[in-house]
This record gives sequence, structure tokens and C-alpha cells, in this order.
Amino acid sequence: MQFTSITRRVSNLGSKKWLPHLKAKKLAETDPNVILLTIGEPDIPTSSILIDIAEKALRDGRTGYSNGRGEPNLLAALANKYSRDCKYEIGEENILCFPGTQTALFVSMMGLIEEGDDVLVGDPLYATYEGVIASAGGTIKRVKLKKDNGFRIQANELEKSVTKESKVLLLNNPHNPSGAVSSKQEIEDIVSVCRKHGLWIISDEVYSSLIFNKNSSNKFFSPLYIKEAFDKTIVVSSISKSHAAPGFRSGWVVGPKNFCESILPLSESMLFGNQPFIADMTAFALNNEHKTSEIMSGDYYRRALKLYEALRKSNVVEPIMPESGMFMLADISKTGMNSETFVSKLLDEEKIALMPGSSFGKEANSLIRISLTVPDLDIDTACKRILSFISK
Repeated sequence: MQFTSITRRVSNLGSKKWLPHLKAKKLAETDPNVILLTIGEPDIPTSSILIDIAEKALRDGRTGYSNGRGEPNLLAALANKYSRDCKYEIGEENILCFPGTQTALFVSMMGLIEEGDDVLVGDPLYATYEGVIASAGGTIKRVKLKKDNGFRIQANELEKSVTKESKVLLLNNPHNPSGAVSSKQEIEDIVSVCRKHGLWIISDEVYSSLIFNKNSSNKFFSPLYIKEAFDKTIVVSSISKSHAAPGFRSGWVVGPKNFCESILPLSESMLFGNQPFIADMTAFALNNEHKTSEIMSGDYYRRALKLYEALRKSNVVEPIMPESGMFMLADISKTGMNSETFVSKLLDEEKIALMPGSSFGKEANSLIRISLTVPDLDIDTACKRILSFISK
């Protein structure tokens, strides 16, 4: 049977990017000594208050169809949030609701690019981006993120990469896998380049609530905060990370009215917003303060510091302290192994599962990504086993 070109474009993407995690997860089913430091699964439960809201909505019969744009209460909550954050009015006509950030990103990309278009993205990059771009028929144009710049995309490097085929910048801030947070000045410079060359910006901001030093000068700043850039800026996000609720699949798009109206029929051809009972929970989460992200940020910063202090003593593995998020990168180039070999041997010999940098782009094969979403005792054990491994 002949399948379509989209299946060929993504054939080596998707879950194949996560094979080291899947292998380790299967091993952990029979070996309790395996410690999984592979993915960003929050290690604290979803707030019981949010669970209660969702349960009440279920029992109240909020189980019917939604509509393509999203439930009115959630649209209102999102409009209030982004109007407050941006300091100018964001209306419900500027919002679409989706089951998670990934779906929001997929539909947004499908609405902006087609075959022959380039999408600029920093490398290292989140593992699913290649599949999203390929699905829409676009070509990924990599902008090297340098360790010396903290893996933050630089406007001058971005401009060097722009071609006549360039259509979109896919920005990830805060950044996964590095945990880097771009400064206000860096974002303003990036926006200036994009406006100069007529580029759309899709800004994935799912980690914006998990910045470690919120009192520092490096506070979160979105391109959406620049009103003059709103006509070609799209933000995708969700409650998966901020509220430790990845399984609820509740995300959204914020963008200009004409863009939202254009992709609404595309969205409606696939799905209808998100489930009403989940929308009720999400609206409540956005309208009320919760300690979830504050607790997670504190936990992840503490664990990152543990790893950093332990691994930097080795003089072989160079840990890179993150500014946000659920992960830490470390440079393993001095070991003489590439990331896939390092991760494979570490799992076999020490029962520690990490993600190889090769899953996150062409510029990351000398890096490993370490998840911070496990208890402190597991982090302590992982430090000891990694140090044992590299000392052999």
C-alpha cells in the first residue's frame, strides 16, 4: 500500500527520538535499581483542588462536545491572563484552545508554512520540533545555540541564517533542553530581526512559570509583550508544566485575530477545543494562585545545584547550570564518547537513564540531558553512579 509523503517525512521522528527512555522504562519494570532521569514528568501530584474541580465538572455533566475555539470560561481566563501579562488588551478572538501545547504547535505550524518554506529554530532544540516542521512540509533551518552564550539564541546569528525561503522563527523560551532564559534585550533584538525580514514568531512558552531566580535581572520576557510585534507573533503554552498536569492535555494558542480565524477551520477539522470538564479545571487554575510551580521551581533548582556541584568536581563531565525548567545539560566531550554511547553504557553499567543530546539536534551530540523530576535521594544516587562511571 502506498502511504502519503507526510508519513515518509516523519518516519524517523516521533517516538524514535525517545528510544533511550523507552528502553530504560522497560528495564525499570523488572529492575528496581534503575533511576529514570529521561523525561519531564512532574514528580508532584496535580493539586487536589484542581482534581476536585474537574471531578465536580464531570459530575455536573460537563462531558459534552465543546466548540472549535474553546469553552467561554477558559477563553475569558486566558484573555485576562494575557491582557495582564502583556499590558494591552488580548481578546477572546485572539485565542484558540487545544489538547496540549503539542497540538497547538502542530496546527499553528500547519497554518503558516508549506513545502518550500524554511523554519528557523535554535539547535539544540526540543525533540518534537523536527516532526512538527516536517509534517507541515517545511524545512528546518538550524541556528546554532552556543554554550558560550548560555544556549540563548542571538539576533546576529539568527539574521545570518535568514534566507528568502524563511517564513517562521520557532522560539523556545525558556529553552528545553538547556533551561536557558532569554533576556528582555535579547528578545527585543530577535523581534527586530524578525520584523525586518517579515518572519512570523511562534513562541513556545510552556516553561515560563518554572524560572529559578525570578528576582534576578533575567526575568521571563515574551515577544508577545511587544505590542508592535503582535501582528505576527503566536504564543503556545499549556498547564502541563506550570500546574503539574501533563495528562490533562490542556493548551492554547494566543495570536492575532486573522491568524486565529484562519486556523480555526483547520482545528475544527481535527478536534473541537478541549473537553469541557478539563476547560473548567484550567480556567480555575488560571484564575487562582497556586503554589505548584513555586514548589517545583524550588525543587528543580535545588536538584540542579546538587548535580552541578557534584559533577563539576570530576573535571571530565561539565555540568551547565540551568536557569529554569526541568532539566540540566552536561558536556561529555572530554570522555571521548558521543552522547548515545555514553547514555547506553551508563544505563548498562550503572542503571542510570539519561537522554542523549543527539535526540535534541545536530549540535548536541556532545551533551547529555538530565531530568530533575525525581526525589533528591535519587539525584544523590545518580551523582554517585555517574561519577563512578566516568572514573572507570
